[in-house]
Parts: sequence; C-alpha cells; structure tokens
Amino acid sequence: MFEAVEFTEVRGSDEPDQRVIGTFPDEIGAVEAVRSAKTEFVESGSEDFAWWVVRQPGATLAQFISDSKSDKEFIVDLTTGQLIEV
Repeated sequence: MFEAVEFTEVRGSDEPDQRVIGTFPDEIGAVEAVRSAKTEFVESGSEDFAWWVVRQPGATLAQFISDSKSDKEFIVDLTTGQLIEV
C-alpha cells in the first residue's frame, strides 16, 4: 500500500497543513494522484508553497517527492538516502 500526501505551508502558520490525498494498492496510482493534485494546486494560482510525497502509510521516508515551485520530481535511493531526479 502507498499513500499520496500533500503538505502546504500557509503564510502565518508555523506547521504545514498535511492532507492525505488517498491510499493506493500500488505506487503508480499514488504518483498519478500526486501529479493531479500538483497540477490542480499550480493552476489555482496559490502563492503558498506545497509539496507532495508518496510513501508507505506512516513511513518517515518518501519514495517520490515533488513541489509546487519546480517541475522536477525525485525518488529516494534507500541505499544511500540521496534524492535522485526522475
């Protein structure tokens, strides 16, 4: 199982808002949900900063990362802990 999660830094707030977009049986479904949420956020014109991750439920490491200020997407190399651009 994989979950797609959105984090949004709202101006004036100390902690980012966290929203679970959904839980999916495979990583591909979760990545597609993240990409859709990112497109919707960017098209909304919001000036807040947001980022999205795909992870196993409750995990502290993400398997896919994307943010609202860049078109780049990353995965985490679990053997080294380094981000690798997709």
